[in-house]
Amino acid sequence: MSFYQHPSAIVDDGAQIGEGARIWHFVHVCGGARIGKGVSLGQNVFVGNRVTIGDRCKIQNNVSVYDNVHLEEGVFCGPSMVFTNVYNPRSLIERKDEYRDTLVKKGATLGANCTVVCGITIGEFAFVGAGAVVNRDVPAYALMVGVPARHIGWMSEFGEQLKLPLQGDGEAVCSHTQARYILMGGVVHKVEKTA
Repeated sequence: MSFYQHPSAIVDDGAQIGEGARIWHFVHVCGGARIGKGVSLGQNVFVGNRVTIGDRCKIQNNVSVYDNVHLEEGVFCGPSMVFTNVYNPRSLIERKDEYRDTLVKKGATLGANCTVVCGITIGEFAFVGAGAVVNRDVPAYALMVGVPARHIGWMSEFGEQLKLPLQGDGEAVCSHTQARYILMGGVVHKVEKTA
């Protein structure tokens, strides 16, 4: 076995688990799940069948990653945050054929106890604050807080708030990495260094 599985965890036959993954106490991974290298699944995590989790994601305690949720590389899911996959659930109405896809792109952070309503995309390196309720697409590098979540700023890939306006154009430097970020037309881009 090229990954660690705590004795209390259940990994169903057919699940694909990447090298170096760590699966902790009372986790249940369904047989159709695809989990990348170096992933950490904290205590009491559930991973559904139609789920992909990219390399080096960290899923903290008490998170359920339901069918049709897809996490790219390096996504952080804070403790007890919530994914959904049916927009208008009813216990008495079967809606498994109405699951909506949710995509969380590379490097995004989903804070503790936040809720992600299904059918949206959260952009690369976006940062959703603790307790926020996200019910619409989130731009790359956006900082989102509140209920419903509102856009209040921009974050660097390092996880520091950038001094950029919410709209228009601007430029900022991450104080930790000295990486430059450009805001143009409401879209933030990291400026790659040239040789």
